[in-house]
Amino acid sequence: MEHAESHDDRRLAAEGEVAMARLAIDSEDLPHAADHLADAMAVDPQLPELHEALAEFCARAGGPAAAREHFPLGEQVYLGTLVCRAHIEAVAGDWDTAVGLLASAIQFEPATPWAHAAWLAREDLPGLVSADAVAQAAARASGSLADPLDEELRPAVEPFEAFVRAVADRHPRHPLLLALASGLTRRLGDTARAVDLAERAHRLSPDYLPAVMLGNALRAHGEPGRALAVWEAELARDPSNSYLAVDIAELYGSTGRPAEGLRRLERVLAVEPEHPKAAPARHGLRHAVDGGTAELLALADHHRAHPEHEYAAELLSRLSRHQPWLGIVPGATEASVNVLHQFLASSDTTRDSHVAFTASALEPPSSLSVLLLALPRATVEYGAILEPDPRVPLREVGIRIWDYDETVPRPAVAPPSAASAELIRDTAEIAWPGLPAAYDHAVRLAQVPLDDLLGVLAHPPAPREDELGRALLAHQPELWVRAVQAFACLGIAHHRTDQPWAGSDRRRVLLDLLLGSEDWVVEAAGFALVAIAWTQPETRADVGARLLERLDYTAGAVRHREVTILRSVCTLVRACPWLDEDALGLAESLLEWDERDHATEQAGPAGPAPEAPAARPGLLKRLFGGR
Repeated sequence: MEHAESHDDRRLAAEGEVAMARLAIDSEDLPHAADHLADAMAVDPQLPELHEALAEFCARAGGPAAAREHFPLGEQVYLGTLVCRAHIEAVAGDWDTAVGLLASAIQFEPATPWAHAAWLAREDLPGLVSADAVAQAAARASGSLADPLDEELRPAVEPFEAFVRAVADRHPRHPLLLALASGLTRRLGDTARAVDLAERAHRLSPDYLPAVMLGNALRAHGEPGRALAVWEAELARDPSNSYLAVDIAELYGSTGRPAEGLRRLERVLAVEPEHPKAAPARHGLRHAVDGGTAELLALADHHRAHPEHEYAAELLSRLSRHQPWLGIVPGATEASVNVLHQFLASSDTTRDSHVAFTASALEPPSSLSVLLLALPRATVEYGAILEPDPRVPLREVGIRIWDYDETVPRPAVAPPSAASAELIRDTAEIAWPGLPAAYDHAVRLAQVPLDDLLGVLAHPPAPREDELGRALLAHQPELWVRAVQAFACLGIAHHRTDQPWAGSDRRRVLLDLLLGSEDWVVEAAGFALVAIAWTQPETRADVGARLLERLDYTAGAVRHREVTILRSVCTLVRACPWLDEDALGLAESLLEWDERDHATEQAGPAGPAPEAPAARPGLLKRLFGGR
């Protein structure tokens, strides 16, 4: 969850480092010059002046052999130092080492254009390198790349892939190189070429690695049946290969046959109960069969019990992706936000535009924060206060984020300090790789004063000044405000964790927010409580009971007026699979009703709108004894 600097900022920083390096070279202070060159390389490896300065450094050092000594390699080496060393090895003509070091840089930071090096594009280079060394480099570079690699990241790696492909063309009978080149090419999206490379490797050497690469290429190319045939044949040749058995099981699952995949996994686990990939994969396939969140929670529990089983976290991240509150902050549905989108889409709208919004009924006051963030001169007039009154908390609370003058909301908390606001601004995200990861990411807010965490709920900072932040402010500022609120509440979840949960400040504050007046803050607090429950099983019964209080109220309120936080409340209850079936069923029914109601509204009047399901009388008392 890192944030990129702008290209101009990086270029300016690199130019400053090069200037310092040249001063050091002129003073014959080569150690300091090397440090500055390494810093410049880490920031902007394509800066022409940097490569000129590196050539000057080599000359002043007495040649590339002597220059090597100023860019030492070890078990832990600075990335800028490593890439400088790669360029020096290229000047020295040690092409195998140069290519290998460049591959290491791609492995560690694939988004940076390390491979945009003039020497890597030399037409004669494929004839100057060892096929074995390039095979190892291809494996190294592929190791950390997503499969497939995001399109916006591909240009950084494409020159390296083109080089590996050219070397493979010169060595058509080198099965290891062909197989590993297939893996790199597949990740960059050329699945047809990847299949061709892997097929050639498999014909030359029909054993494990070529078989795995061919199956992967065929699967990516949309031929899962052929992939299964290749993998089944390889597993028959070596039945002890449990990792391949897991891959086969998951491929059955992805082709609509999860039951067959589960049978395969059970066989693996019968032999290896602690298999680091089979047990998480079983949860993944069960999720494919059952849906819901029970198996996602099981994945989180598995990874907490077995942190060395990294596949559990990887799979949880993949299955949580794009899922409201499990992996992303959901959008907002308030009428004023929808109208704001229309204004933002207009070329006539600027931040100085004076726009007057009118809403027929009171809306969550956080939507006002969004309007003022996007259009500081906007005004809003709210109409009726429908019953049950959304301004009234569900119970007596000690903390209020909003007060009202009739229908006019105003913050009941002071703005956060500048330092706290900046830290929260730097921490908030609109997407995260699963609930436990979001909870862990927010630990950096543990020392933020509680008043500041509360203050930011009503006084959100502007989005970060990066590409994503500018896009959010221009098009969907509500996602940013909701992200700030979500991570502020996760910060509250980390407040005074030395206190036992039952009597803790963090529980008291989050419950006040969850059961307070109707607002997006309710959703954010619910999200934080669910994250706590997922990471601390002893809190689950309590968290579930409190979320059901909110659900019970919401189920009643939606029968009389619109409740825009309905979907979030239901989604958060569904994220508590330890709850009673009746409770989960009510959340599911309300979600289905909301979908039908929305579809009816979109289609226009054609009869009475569907009626919302109601909670069963005494549900909370029966489930939780009225606690």
